[in-house]
Amino acid sequence: MTAAQLVAGTSATTEEMNCQQAVRSAMGLALEADPRVLVLGEDVADPPGGVIGTTKGLSTRFGPNRVRATPIAEQAIIGAAIGASLAGYRPIAEIMFCDFLAVCADQIANHAAKLRYMSGGETNVPITITTFVAGGRFGAQHTQSLEAWFMHTPGMKVVMPSNPMDAKGLLASCIADDDPCLFVQPLALMFAPKQEVPVGEYAVPLGKASVVRQGNDVTIVSYGVQVPQALAAAEELKAEGVSAEVIDLRSLVPLDMPTVLESVARTRRVVITHGATEFCGPGAEIATQIYDELFGELAAPVARVAAPYAPMPFAPDMSYLPMGADIASSARALFAK
Repeated sequence: MTAAQLVAGTSATTEEMNCQQAVRSAMGLALEADPRVLVLGEDVADPPGGVIGTTKGLSTRFGPNRVRATPIAEQAIIGAAIGASLAGYRPIAEIMFCDFLAVCADQIANHAAKLRYMSGGETNVPITITTFVAGGRFGAQHTQSLEAWFMHTPGMKVVMPSNPMDAKGLLASCIADDDPCLFVQPLALMFAPKQEVPVGEYAVPLGKASVVRQGNDVTIVSYGVQVPQALAAAEELKAEGVSAEVIDLRSLVPLDMPTVLESVARTRRVVITHGATEFCGPGAEIATQIYDELFGELAAPVARVAAPYAPMPFAPDMSYLPMGADIASSARALFAK
């Protein structure tokens, strides 16, 4: 089934799910519907069924040839996934933490992302790479948010959900897509509050942002782990009489700039926030495109609120990632300019 054939909300039956359960549901449905879908990665088979349980029960249900535990070898995981895709399969390859993408970056950036171009469009690499961002939990080598690396790689698609509904729908779209997709999951949100999610198949289109809160005075643009903080900032600003619109990008490549530009053209003020470092982060590209299109219409400079240009500390009480109060303070400052 292609992404175009998947329609959001096709199932009338819903169930309360957190992001972990939503991801597992999407994988189970894909494995059931298409024998070409495979899952491979460290610890994905039972037990334990994934480092945080996103594949729990799937190898028992579909067998070890469809859900295969691998050695601790990221290059082997992605290399095997690329080879399987060239043989007609649609593999889902799990790289346990985002940091470990560095180990297999050559296969991702120079092989998976380039084979369509290097074959004149004759060869597709329909692999979905899933990984976790564990910001604020495990120190400098297990917590980096490196999505900007792969946004900078032509041929890759990059998504990061902020809630269970989008997690399931975006993963379904990635699995159905004919290009390599990087599906980044914020660990801090995997067990966050549940929401009603359709039990059956549906898709959230790649490249379409969501306006999760409407407003008129300032736009807050975010994705992934920072979306709840953006909403907290909007609630804080509301108490001061400031109406903030919050946009969840959901997809970073393709990037839905029309939705962002339409909002900023109305509010004339914008704050961009993300969990990646601010220096050369995704917000820099978004800010540049806003300036290119709306420079003469802005009431204040574009503001960015993101992680500092420093390794993630191990200390559990640090203030490394921006919180709602930080975003609200940045938005507040725009009205003084």
